[in-house]
Amino acid sequence: MIVTANEVPTCEDWLSRQTEPVIAVSERDQNCTQMQLRNTDVIVTDFPSAQKIADRINQAPIPALQLVQVLRVTENISVEQGLLIESLAYSTLQSGRDYQNWLAGRPDPPQHISGTNGEPILLERREDIVYARFNRPEFHNALTIEMRNALLEVLTLLEVDTSITQLKISALGKCFSIGGELKEFGLAPDPAAAHGIRCKTNPAYLFARHSPRIHCHLHGACIGSGIELPAFSFYLTANRKTFFQLPEYCFGLMPGAGGCISIARRIGRHRTALLVLSGKKINAKTALEWGLIDAIVD
Repeated sequence: MIVTANEVPTCEDWLSRQTEPVIAVSERDQNCTQMQLRNTDVIVTDFPSAQKIADRINQAPIPALQLVQVLRVTENISVEQGLLIESLAYSTLQSGRDYQNWLAGRPDPPQHISGTNGEPILLERREDIVYARFNRPEFHNALTIEMRNALLEVLTLLEVDTSITQLKISALGKCFSIGGELKEFGLAPDPAAAHGIRCKTNPAYLFARHSPRIHCHLHGACIGSGIELPAFSFYLTANRKTFFQLPEYCFGLMPGAGGCISIARRIGRHRTALLVLSGKKINAKTALEWGLIDAIVD
């Protein structure tokens, strides 16, 4: 649905009753009420941009609807509740036609990916600070099952050792992380089992719980979970040449590593929906302006 922002109704529960994403065109000089802006899912400044997003939504309407519904209902609830809702919605999409078509179109069946060059995350402690560096540059530090489990172990250190005042996370290689390893998508026996696995192994819970003690520094590509998890950090910095993207919608999915919660709490649900539905990349300068990162540090 494409509307001008000042055409949006001001009823408090209007957006929750909409069964498709609401794209509002709001020019800078328009006099719109706060409720009218709240009753939208995506805000753009011109009709051509709105139409491009609408065309993408028409190609996969179900993932688009579930995305904006999750963003709507998780805006004002706790992180833990939000992560649960996100995972349930993500699981539903894993059984959906769009994702299943994408899986069927891959040349190879799903497979485990493991590195051989030492530990997936290198650790060093200096007094009360722990330094963790992703060490799978050959896979662009993708969040494989191996990397995820290693990250959980690192974050568990904050649970058991209160003498650690700060955890600094960075990465070796050309980029911080390209997100979930696509070759491992489809390994879970069914969507319900996948939800159960996420509830037990999603690093987002520990990231959020210990956020005040975490500083992530990003560089290069930060894609999917490669930005969704760091966005939980209390302090998030990036190299000037870093770029960010949420591509899950192309696979018939939505962010599932916590991005609907972490990114939306940094830049708002409107811009989060825009990133997902448009598939656009943003650079470090835009990320800083939006609040996705806290500083540019080369």
